[in-house]
Amino acid sequence: MVLLVTVVNKKKITILGVTGSVGQSTMDVVLASPELFDVQAVTANKNVELLAASAIKLGAKSAIIADKSLEGDLQELLKNNDISVASGARAIEDAAAQDNDLIMAAIMAFAGLVPIIRALEQGTNVAIANKEPLVAAGAQIMALARETGAKILPVDSEHNAIFQVFEESNRAAIDKIILTASGGPFLNWNTDDIESATPEQACKHPNWVMGKKISVDSASMMNKALEIIEAHYLFDMPADKIEVLIHPQSIIHSMVAYCDGSVLSQMGPSDMRVPIASALGWPDRIESGVDKLDFSKLSQLDFKSPDFDKFPALRYAYKCLELGQGACVVLNAANEIAVAAFLGGKIKFGDIMKLIAYAIDEFYPTISSSSLITIEDVEELDNNTRLAIQNRINDRFL
Repeated sequence: MVLLVTVVNKKKITILGVTGSVGQSTMDVVLASPELFDVQAVTANKNVELLAASAIKLGAKSAIIADKSLEGDLQELLKNNDISVASGARAIEDAAAQDNDLIMAAIMAFAGLVPIIRALEQGTNVAIANKEPLVAAGAQIMALARETGAKILPVDSEHNAIFQVFEESNRAAIDKIILTASGGPFLNWNTDDIESATPEQACKHPNWVMGKKISVDSASMMNKALEIIEAHYLFDMPADKIEVLIHPQSIIHSMVAYCDGSVLSQMGPSDMRVPIASALGWPDRIESGVDKLDFSKLSQLDFKSPDFDKFPALRYAYKCLELGQGACVVLNAANEIAVAAFLGGKIKFGDIMKLIAYAIDEFYPTISSSSLITIEDVEELDNNTRLAIQNRINDRFL
């Protein structure tokens, strides 16, 4: 009698930003199929306790904390485990550049850019969960991926949905891609009430459980504005072929419309484990651990066009794509500073869009950003924008 044994080569992965909402959901997916993954490293910014606990659960070979002052605490928490410890931005970059099959890039905001670049330089596939690096440096990221043969796997639910139904062989037949948006917590609010919304109200998303920054972006629909820019780079689609449609139920996550009248969509529950599993398992499919959709319980699916006057962030996305990459860098940097100021109680919710307007309509025309060739060029413009917006906040609001 001959026994046939199937040997599964574990996929070597590193999770950048394991303590955030996406990082923790990634951990759930990995632990649902532990036989498929070999976790090389996990990283975090400051949450040393959750980092240590996550490293132990995942059986990670190393744990890295960005804040160097917390390395001793991490050492103490992991002293009885065979897990190496390191700290600092360079250590995180080194983890991204090591021998991996896949990097889950879930470091919040622009801070996640350099580790993504380091992984791509090695030809490592990258699952990108934070949209800001692609918004600011999409041209450089996509060019590097093409050069090294690395695959960019989008984890944003909308872009992952498009990725699943985008027929590259029929690119010429694509009429448009349609990004769906829940509309966030303020969809049915009037403009005056939105202007004075509190951080607690802005972070109370009706469908998704997310971090504070992305929740505020969803409330202003800046999240969708950034996704428009991200989709432009990810799928090499012009702005006039990217559309946004409000879909409050968040069941259809995005669509691709073709010239023959067909519209292909990806549907699923409002749970980030679904797109995470899609990215981790690619090109195969793996269990996500979520409850499956029960279509008998779906009473209706609603759609409507967004109100660009109530949510001007959308208008600025298209304007920035028209102006070029420099404007996209400025938009992202200005928004990050403005949202941080709002969450810190320094400005009102309505002031976020006032600062965006200043950044694009007044600050951007004063700078020369035609030569964004390298990542260093992007970083310099990003830093200069952040300084300008912070000075604006200090002058006008403090």
